[in-house]
Amino acid sequence: MASNSPAPQTAMPPYGAARDTSTHVGGEGTWEEWNPTEDSVRPVRGRHRVAKQRGGLGRSSTVLGVGVIAAVGAGGIATAQDKPAISISLPDAITDSLPDPKSLPGVGSLMSDDAESGSGVQAGAANEAVVAAAPLSTAGVTTADARQGTTDAGEALRARILQQAEQQQAAADAEAQVAAEKEAAEKAAAEAKKQQSAAEAEAAEEKREAEKKKREAEEEAARKAEEERLAKLAASYSMPLSSYTLTSTYGQSGAMWSSGQHTGLDFAAPTGTPLKAVHGGTIKSAGWSGSYGYRIVLELPDGTEVWYCHLSSMTVTSGEVGTGDVIGRVGATGNVTGAHLHLEVHTPDGAGVDPAAWLRGKGLTV
Repeated sequence: MASNSPAPQTAMPPYGAARDTSTHVGGEGTWEEWNPTEDSVRPVRGRHRVAKQRGGLGRSSTVLGVGVIAAVGAGGIATAQDKPAISISLPDAITDSLPDPKSLPGVGSLMSDDAESGSGVQAGAANEAVVAAAPLSTAGVTTADARQGTTDAGEALRARILQQAEQQQAAADAEAQVAAEKEAAEKAAAEAKKQQSAAEAEAAEEKREAEKKKREAEEEAARKAEEERLAKLAASYSMPLSSYTLTSTYGQSGAMWSSGQHTGLDFAAPTGTPLKAVHGGTIKSAGWSGSYGYRIVLELPDGTEVWYCHLSSMTVTSGEVGTGDVIGRVGATGNVTGAHLHLEVHTPDGAGVDPAAWLRGKGLTV
């Protein structure tokens, strides 16, 4: 390895003594002012090694380098391997007044006995190798750090701090991701539940609407069917008079009727107004009937009897008649106060019913 040429060997006064720039001849030798030359200050490549002198202390560059490394190593933030080699050449006379390396904090332990007992270039090189290879401080350095090449306490601490920070950050990121996923899942579940509820409500509304439409359709169909039925009935049934005025209704109370209640329906009309058969049937009887005056009983095919009372005349007294055939005329015979038709309706078992309701049940308007 290349190194600088040694500086001129001259005698120097003790460190700190006054110097005369002129040539001096003394008891210990002659010395003169030393001026650097181009060769002595030429840049040096590689480590600068100087033979160790006086009690194992190497040349000034080694001492200064060790001092710097010791000062830095005391802080636990660097190693000798992290720093470039320092090439400084100083007069050997200065080294006489430098302290012993073993007295420097953190340096004495770095210098081996072999290095202290050696001399010259080999001792200086051994010292430099020890300084370069050993960590300045091993506090807090683990075996794993040593295996990974991190033998500097400061770097190891920094690496562990960074590792812990990365682990904490990774844990925080993982926790945040889990929380985000949980929140997303809860949000998705809530949205799905909301959509399901909306779909169920919509389905229920559609079902209600369908049922309503179905009921309306059924009602409309029933109404139409009833209208058709009544139309057919109306075609086969007829009102007993074309023009009239209702004067008494079925069940009406009064002293004029022997039973205390009216048993039929009174259609007031002028005497002689034609009376028609409400439906096709058979004339069961025709004649005088006491308080009913002249009466015609028309029996229908189902056994229902229709009584025409207080007639002035009877046109048909027997046989079959059709719907709308004139069978008599309005009169005032029997127990009456005026000309009118007293109409009664009796079921096949003989019970009386409301003629108005019965006529409406046949599709007729009363």
